[in-house]
Amino acid sequence: MSVLDAIFFDVDDTLFSTSEFARRARRAAVEAMIEVGLRVEVEQLEGELLEVVSEFSSNYDHHFDQLLRRIPKRHYKGVNPAILVAAGVKAYHDTKDHHLHPYPDAVRLLADLAGIEDLLLGVITSGLSVKQAEKILRLGIYPYLTPTAIYISDQIGINKPNVKLYRRACSDLNLKPARCMYVGDRMVRDIDPANALGLITVHLVRGGRHSEEVGVSEPDHRIGHFDELRELLRERYELDLPSATDEHPSPSSEHESPVA
Repeated sequence: MSVLDAIFFDVDDTLFSTSEFARRARRAAVEAMIEVGLRVEVEQLEGELLEVVSEFSSNYDHHFDQLLRRIPKRHYKGVNPAILVAAGVKAYHDTKDHHLHPYPDAVRLLADLAGIEDLLLGVITSGLSVKQAEKILRLGIYPYLTPTAIYISDQIGINKPNVKLYRRACSDLNLKPARCMYVGDRMVRDIDPANALGLITVHLVRGGRHSEEVGVSEPDHRIGHFDELRELLRERYELDLPSATDEHPSPSSEHESPVA
């Protein structure tokens, strides 16, 4: 019998490459703005957009409005500013349709875990409610999750790295932290607070922007991809899962160049 009652996952840069998606989407947005009449070099405009994101946060709703305010009006004389902003917004959202995909090995594992009776699968994620919920739906992972085990910081009123966010999930679901696992990519915001509560922690190191981050604690396990977690769950935690080598093709190419 497994010692696990639940497995919770972070979303960004854990179930998909947020860093790579953001790079693609921002590039597409500035190129679209230039295409409809903004007369600025693409690299310069992309740099300005990165500054806007850094200054106003990634959850700000008016990045492209602020971007345009930073550009001298002579660079878009004769062009309706609303068209420029709309072009950037449209291109960003169009990128979601083409490039917002989960790691294939993550989906395979979630699908197999969902078939295990009495095992809860959830997410504990930081961000705005609608944005994070949209990611869960676009990634196609919602069918594998326990609907009551989705915790979004904005919706709960507690943000990472506050340990209360993790405690709230365990309390609501009547779970003992020691029988729960948390998988995330950030040491400070994911692993440290989960460790403080006593969850079993798994640090995913997959080349994201926070892969070199150092925390004040150490994870129980460190993995590079979800096939490693699959084998860990099979061998260490006695979950009834098929082996990656038994059921699936070699994931080596996926891990070298993850889908974003």
